[in-house]
Amino acid sequence: MMAKTKTARKALPAGIGKVLKRLHCPLDVILLCVRWYVAYSLSLRNLEEMMAERGVEVDHSSMHRWVIKLVPSLEKAFRPNKRPVGKSWRMDKTYIKVKGQWKYLYRAVDKEGNTVDFLLRAHRDKTAARRYFEKAIARNGEPETVTVDKSGANLAALEALNAARPTPINVRQNIIEQDHRAVKRIVKPMMGFKSFRCARIILSGVEVMHMIRKGQMRGNDGTPTAAEQFYSLVI
Repeated sequence: MMAKTKTARKALPAGIGKVLKRLHCPLDVILLCVRWYVAYSLSLRNLEEMMAERGVEVDHSSMHRWVIKLVPSLEKAFRPNKRPVGKSWRMDKTYIKVKGQWKYLYRAVDKEGNTVDFLLRAHRDKTAARRYFEKAIARNGEPETVTVDKSGANLAALEALNAARPTPINVRQNIIEQDHRAVKRIVKPMMGFKSFRCARIILSGVEVMHMIRKGQMRGNDGTPTAAEQFYSLVI
């Protein structure tokens, strides 16, 4: 994917081109570092060493800046290309450490294991759960059934949503953990996040790459690799 920087930047979507305008580094290097960081269990210092072995001198702090600036645009480009999910959801939350404190990543998958949506929240309560469901429904349509864990907050949020709906969402209680593991495996080497904003952005990159790997991106002819699909969001 080693495209010439000048040619590639001319073909960039306007929003992404604006983000990259002041990042004085070849585009292929930036995209490679961002993809590796959100796709694999690597720290920024791991990436710094790996790029040095390839003859590319780049500081880990620069790579962090690339991730923070580029990932929101990548997620925005991915959303219209995300395949529809099923109508039966399994929702749960997992714990993410930010500045030494636990925060809550709300996630759901359909019965095929496809990611429905995700949302990082500072608190674990009815308001946070309801905000997640509102976001997920707005982006993916209404589910017929939602299976939740034993959290009273999750159940209360769904009951509040159902009160305003002519056709209630069927609610089941269960525990789902399997799909969290892939995300947490990527996050673990990051040694915690320094701010809520950085955590939210980096986690969205991890989630987008995770969805691409699960085949949730549409509009690609042939059988492109996950890496090719990721780069297609930009060039």
